[in-house]
Amino acid sequence: MWKILRRRRRGPRARSRTKSERAHYALHKESARTIVHERLEYWTAHYGVTYGKVFIRDQRSRWGSCSSKGNLNFNYRIVFLPPELVDYIVVHELCHRIEFNHSVAFWDQVARTHPNHAILRRALRSLSPSLVAGKVESPPV
Repeated sequence: MWKILRRRRRGPRARSRTKSERAHYALHKESARTIVHERLEYWTAHYGVTYGKVFIRDQRSRWGSCSSKGNLNFNYRIVFLPPELVDYIVVHELCHRIEFNHSVAFWDQVARTHPNHAILRRALRSLSPSLVAGKVESPPV
């Protein structure tokens, strides 16, 4: 009885990945890792921050995230983005190592290197649904 109630509270389960989706992820995961590590090396020198582990994941709705332990997660679909959007995502997550929120102080850190961060953020938001669906188009940057 308890397990049934617990499942009901969580809501419907997420759709599992198809074989072709898993293959697509496997094909591009290491390329994404290489790109992310290159950009992290560059931007950590600029910001003077450290981070924990780096994970490349198949996420449906996020481009990246930063844990309270300092671990960074990035969506493997980052390989399909233009370099300026990749840099914005990496800088955004690194700035969470300085300010672990989206306060004015956080956005001031992002603006140090990306004063046009609002435009880049909008470009990412417009791209997200098409990338999740597997359609890669050029962003309106």
